[in-house]
Amino acid sequence: MTGLPFLPFARPEVGDDEIAAVVETLRTGWLTTGPQAQRFEAEFAAFLGDERLHCVAVNSATAGLHLALEAVGVGPGDEVITTTHTFTASAEVARYLGADVKLVDIDPATLNIAPAAVEAAVGPRTKALVPVHFGGLAADMPALLGIARRHGLRVVEDAAHALPTTCGGASVGTLASDAAVFSFYANKTITTGEGGMLVTRDAALARRARVMRLHGISRDAFDRFTATAPSWYYEIVAPGFKYNLTDVAAAIGRVQLTKAHAFRQRRARIAAAYDEGFAGLPVLTPPHAAPGDTHAWHLYVLRLADDAPIGRDALIERLFAAGIGCSVHYIPLHRQPYWRERYGLTDAMFPASQRAYERSLSLPIYPAMGDADVARVIDAVRDALT
Repeated sequence: MTGLPFLPFARPEVGDDEIAAVVETLRTGWLTTGPQAQRFEAEFAAFLGDERLHCVAVNSATAGLHLALEAVGVGPGDEVITTTHTFTASAEVARYLGADVKLVDIDPATLNIAPAAVEAAVGPRTKALVPVHFGGLAADMPALLGIARRHGLRVVEDAAHALPTTCGGASVGTLASDAAVFSFYANKTITTGEGGMLVTRDAALARRARVMRLHGISRDAFDRFTATAPSWYYEIVAPGFKYNLTDVAAAIGRVQLTKAHAFRQRRARIAAAYDEGFAGLPVLTPPHAAPGDTHAWHLYVLRLADDAPIGRDALIERLFAAGIGCSVHYIPLHRQPYWRERYGLTDAMFPASQRAYERSLSLPIYPAMGDADVARVIDAVRDALT
């Protein structure tokens, strides 16, 4: 180990503004879903550029994906297509609803779900598609939405990495899918600690998600508890869930949202420094967004070339020995015991994802990194690979 402090793989950027917002919220006496969550929802729609969007704040992106698939009618006997190259949440929500999952391979250039693989996977039971915007780069949504239209599929975007990301000049969250779901986990572009946002243009879908977000209750708890006339009566209209976002978390999110573009710009500068710093090494740097579009740079995934002097695992060990944290995104779902055994999956069925997994590691990329931190990562990688 060096004498320098350990540089973690990820660290949230939370300052005095967020702390003050939490303190102010605590002093109001309203801690669960209330005025802060409602304002966060409205401000999120404005941030995406369309105040007509329906935004539903939830306690995780996983919850949002579950609510969205439930609202579009996914259930037992159905099949949902998603990529193997993702975190398990993208797929497990279909199993919550009794549906099966069809995993497909990725485009080796972008690491996003491959439209041709989706087209080949559509079958008579296919009900929905869950594309993942890997690392903050938009998936090929024109192609995927075209497939969905041809086959009558519902589309729920896993946009956990995609704030702020654009596709064809439009913000992810405003595209022609049924819904998009964002994550505010601690390592995302903005954070609420834990949290997420379901975004849709479909008013009926949003109404269903709001009811199911809080136990299937027919009336919003905030409205019931703030009314100035008796309003105690409510009805349970469905066996719902407990997925609401607290006002304390929403207060953090509202402040973070005002910083989101600055956060992304800093991530983009770090990515550019990495690209320059790794020039000439036996590596493949991440793809950039198309001209005119925006990459969120949630992840910076470095892939080792075949002629690299050491393998991925050895490089990770070298970086940790130098006091630098890193990670792998992802151990694909086809290698995870539950998915592998349930569907009889093998590495050979997903050659692009398997190769990316074997050669990839994710480097630190977050706004709190100083230029010296970035240079330290570059130097450590160069030392290991030259």
